[in-house]
Amino acid sequence: MVDLAAPRVLTDTEKQVLLASPRGYCAGVDRAVITVEKALDLYGAPVYVRKEIVHNKHVVDDLRSRGAIFVDELDQVPAGETVVFSAHGVSPAVHADAATRGLKTIDATCPLVTKVHHEAVRFAKEDYDIVLIGHAGHEEVEGTMGEAPGHIQLVEHPADVDNLVIRDPARVVWLSQTTLSVDETMTTVAALKARFPELIDPPSDDICYATQNRQVAIKEIATGADLVIVVGSRNSSNTMRLVDVALEAGARAAHRVDDATEIEEAWLDGVETVSVTSGASVPESLVEGVLAWLAECGYPDARAVTSAEESLVFALPPELRRDIKKASVRSN
Repeated sequence: MVDLAAPRVLTDTEKQVLLASPRGYCAGVDRAVITVEKALDLYGAPVYVRKEIVHNKHVVDDLRSRGAIFVDELDQVPAGETVVFSAHGVSPAVHADAATRGLKTIDATCPLVTKVHHEAVRFAKEDYDIVLIGHAGHEEVEGTMGEAPGHIQLVEHPADVDNLVIRDPARVVWLSQTTLSVDETMTTVAALKARFPELIDPPSDDICYATQNRQVAIKEIATGADLVIVVGSRNSSNTMRLVDVALEAGARAAHRVDDATEIEEAWLDGVETVSVTSGASVPESLVEGVLAWLAECGYPDARAVTSAEESLVFALPPELRRDIKKASVRSN
């Protein structure tokens, strides 16, 4: 693939495929998936995982085939077994429940989610009202709200701002789920600031760098695209936001697929420019499958459009690193 700074001008009959970069795995997802893989290697199957380790059905199915057992709640984990907490984070109540049940825990929470948890704890201790922008029922939101349930209120849309009950308008701060649309979040923030002029911003951006980078990347290749294909699972918040961002950027059509088998040939009717990206929990092999499918339909090799470089890597959870070191010492 040849990198380019901007899409070139097409003739009326020429086809092209543009590939967003960056796309796919972020550092937090990579860390979480490797955590389960290493745990299986180190402890042997089964290793239990509370909720989906990341929101991608192919990743979950692959880990399940290796011996991971995914559960909704800790009472499904036998006492004394190992359980991994997903990248989305958990509340203090879940940690306490695991300790009560005598479970060995490995916390694969993305460090950027942990940062938001720490912010919630800090502002709650200082007795602020906290407005969390996010999606009700999302695991990350539930974990963050569990850090300070008496201080946090959730808003999903700007219209929800009018329903907030704030004790002191001069002591209110907003935080956000890390995988939201940047533009939509700032629209909600604007509504909050209109009602609460002294609203405090988080110490640093809560929407993670990878989410922002992928949204910027899709904007670059969605403008003027006849079709955008976003690879990722339906329950992945950042994936679904990429579809929205593509349409807002001017794409004629945008569809989410888990893999190439979900693409409909009718989508290609009259299509010259196809733009492709993937959510932050999507293995590159699934994107390659989409590109191969497009090639079979007569589209050329994809040309990558790079909007940012990513090099961030997160260390594995400390409890796992400790056990890996112990195992290494014993083997020597």
